[in-house]
Order: sequence, then structure tokens, then C-alpha cells
Amino acid sequence: MVDGNKLKLTSSEIGTLWGEYVNGTMIDVVNRYMYSIIEDEQIKSIFDSAINTFGKQKKEIVTFFEEEGFPVPIGFTESDLFKGKQRLFTDIFCLNYLHIMTLHGLLGHTTSLAVSVRKDLREFYDSCDNDAKKMYHQTIELLLEKGSFQRDPLFYPAKNPEFISSQDFTDGFFGKGRKLAATEIISISFNLKKSIMAKTLSIAFSQVAQTKEVRKFLTDSEKTADGQIKSFSKIMQADNLPVPKSWETEVTTSTDSPFSEKLMLYHIGFLFQAAQNYHGAGLASAMRTDLVAAYEGTILKNLLVTKKWFNIMVQNKWLEQPPLAPNRNEIAKEV
Repeated sequence: MVDGNKLKLTSSEIGTLWGEYVNGTMIDVVNRYMYSIIEDEQIKSIFDSAINTFGKQKKEIVTFFEEEGFPVPIGFTESDLFKGKQRLFTDIFCLNYLHIMTLHGLLGHTTSLAVSVRKDLREFYDSCDNDAKKMYHQTIELLLEKGSFQRDPLFYPAKNPEFISSQDFTDGFFGKGRKLAATEIISISFNLKKSIMAKTLSIAFSQVAQTKEVRKFLTDSEKTADGQIKSFSKIMQADNLPVPKSWETEVTTSTDSPFSEKLMLYHIGFLFQAAQNYHGAGLASAMRTDLVAAYEGTILKNLLVTKKWFNIMVQNKWLEQPPLAPNRNEIAKEV
């Protein structure tokens, strides 16, 4: 019988650990900055829990790498955090940030669990998932308590179940077709919230960025996110459905950067890359032609943003290389 804890980690398992470490250390730096500026004790307490939880997870990830003989990624460290700077965000934005990043974590842990075979790794991701679910409940409860959680649009119940009876079900142009389906609103609302977060962080980071190149990229990414927000908001508003509010006013006027250029640029790239998964899911569930067109346009624009991001990260030697498959041709030349 094979011992589930003695199996060598697969490429997929190493890949998920690498991503969990790099992305986790980035978010941890932001969380520790936010913890230092938050005045509300309830919000501060949740951030303290988030920081302690990741500290525990980080140690376990390091152990996995060391036991397999892989180098521990650099990720993001104290050198990416400049303490004692003016506050860049309000308390309520910090709480919204933690909520959105917890959603990313939930989805990431589930994906990592789905590709894990070794028992100790499965148990690790199961534990991470439980921690994220606990944080998810805490952030929602506190946002509701403070009147700052925006629920998705409400529907009124129909009398009976119905079947699609016309090809016009796919027609959504110029209001001639049917209204949005509840299954489509799931992705629209989800993507709107993510785009609003990307836009707000782009605005905040652009006003504290120290280099012209990074500042221009962040300004351009803010415009891209704003265009996506307008595109999906227009579809919602055409059906008289509310859209999530923006968070720009939760960014202060500080120009004092608390983060390294590397961290700010990586963070925006992370959000745009993660958004591709959500846009793809939205495209798969879309049954109206205007929605399909909106998702396709958004995915293309995000690819252009990601390409610019990749070039800047590589030029500045800020993009850490994940573990690669062995190059058999190079190995053969060495023999």
C-alpha cells in the first residue's frame, strides 16, 4: 500500500505551493500595512487574525519546499513595506480589501486542493480553506454590521418554473431581448466587484508610485478597469438593476508610498490575471450575445494589460521564476 505522505510532490503540487507563497506574502505585506493604520478595533482584530493565520501557513509551505529540496521563493518581504507612512486607505476600504482577497484565497485553496494527491498537502489545503471560510464569514458579518456590504440585486419570485421557448433568449442588444438571468448576474456582480477593487488600487498606487514607468502603467490599468466597470454596469442598468458602488473616495490624497514599486505592480498584475478566470467563467455562463461580446472584449483588453505588465516586471527583474520542467536538450549537451 502506498503511503500518501511519502509520495514525491508533483509539478502541479509544487506549482500551487509556489503560487500560494508568492501571492500570500504579497497580500500579507499589504495586510500588515493596513493593520498599522486601522483605527477601528473590530477591523483591526480581523486583520490581526489574518496576519497570524498566514504566518502559520507560510511556515508550513516553507517546510514542504525544504523537505522536497526546492528553493523557497523570495516572494515579498519587509523590504517591500515602508512603515510610518501617511495612511493611504480608510478603515472601511481595508475591510473591503480583506474581504475581496479572502474570496481570492478561497478559490485559490480550492483549486490547489483539487490538484493535490499527497495526504499531508490535501490536509494543508483543507485547513487553509477552513481558515479562509472563517475569515469570509467574519468580513461579511462586520461589513453588514457597519452597513458597508453590498448585496447583489434582488429578484421577485415567478409563479412557476418555465422553459426557454424562443431563440430570442440569446438576444440582448438594445433592450430588444429578454432580461438578465440570475445565473448571468452571478458573474457580472462578481466581476464588477473585482474590477472596482483593481481600479481603486490602481488609483491609490499610481498616486504614490515613484517612477514614471510604473505610474503610467498604473494609470493605464485604472482606465482599463474603469472601462470594464462601465461596460458591465451599462448592461445591469439597462435592466434597472443596481451596480456595486465605487471605492475611490476611500483612498486618501497621500503621495507617501508605503509599498515598493515591485509589490504595487505585481499586485495589479495579479488582479488582472486572476480576473481572466472569472471573465472566462462569466463567458461560459453567458447566454446573451451582448454579454458574450462584453466578456470577449474584456478578456482581450486584460491580455494587453498583462503583456505590458510582464514586460515591465521582467525589465526590472521583479518577476520571480516559478519552478520549470527539466530542459532535456540542455542536460544532454552537458553530458
